Amino acid sequence: MGRALKLAIGLAMVLGLIVASWFSYGWFSAAEVDADANFLVPSGSSLTSVAQSLEENGHIASADAFLLRAKVFGGGEPIQAGEFKLVAGMSPADMLHAFQNGDVVRRFITIPEGTPSIIVFETLMAEGLLTGEIPVPVEGSVLPDTYDFERGEDRAKVLARMQGAMQNFLAEAWPKRAPDIAVDNVRDAVILASIVEKETGVAKERRMVAGLYSNRVKKGMFLQADPTIIYPITKGKPLGRRILRSEIASINDYNTYSMPGLPKGPITNPGRESIEAVLNPAKTDAIYMVADGTGGHEFNVELADHDAAVQRWRALRRERGEM
Repeated sequence: MGRALKLAIGLAMVLGLIVASWFSYGWFSAAEVDADANFLVPSGSSLTSVAQSLEENGHIASADAFLLRAKVFGGGEPIQAGEFKLVAGMSPADMLHAFQNGDVVRRFITIPEGTPSIIVFETLMAEGLLTGEIPVPVEGSVLPDTYDFERGEDRAKVLARMQGAMQNFLAEAWPKRAPDIAVDNVRDAVILASIVEKETGVAKERRMVAGLYSNRVKKGMFLQADPTIIYPITKGKPLGRRILRSEIASINDYNTYSMPGLPKGPITNPGRESIEAVLNPAKTDAIYMVADGTGGHEFNVELADHDAAVQRWRALRRERGEM
């Protein structure tokens, strides 16, 4: 072999090593991500479209170079749809690994206990990162909780998870109910729990309130729960004023001042604790309650004691300038 040929081969090898090093460096060194950023991979995206989007957003220098290096160095796993976090200084290799194996960015939406379905609807529709239309869910069908979602997810899917959570919880809780409770089916349990939810915001009172209303249901009494007056007027939203006498006397399928027993349906979406309170109410003979001025209630068995408690509550309200 001639000296010139050996030199040419040597130069070619050196050049090849340089090119290979450059090619490898371009894959494993930092890309163009100068600051943390979120990047969306829409459902059905190809690696080519993702590479083009990365280039358009300034995260990589060249889509073609990214694709060529991905074919050589990248794994064969498909990319996932979702929102991913691109971290400052990450390499193209890190990006591809994230799209193939990383965790998508999860976002959260909270439905507090006692949120009526009209507010659930408005909350989901107001979340700009969700897509699609939904109807107002059936009252009492959503389990209040915090739910995660992905950017671009269909609202109907998020709502289905909320309703599925309620169905699953009821399926677990109903068999654990105490004997001789006031209701004999799951739907009535949710209806009564929705009243308990709206009647007290004090966690330790829930079982007592449930026990009181359970007593009234068993006796065939009027429940006389103020929230059942309000529900047909506002669909569960705050009334924003005092209840009118005409509204107390109104005859409809919800007003428990004008009919005995339960309303025709739930008046909100009750939380786990209110449902559990109805399924395992406090053992009490109380059938009367009135606010005690501290955020809770006073419970009584006899009407005379209740009337005295009502007078104390009215006097306190007058002292506060509320009457």
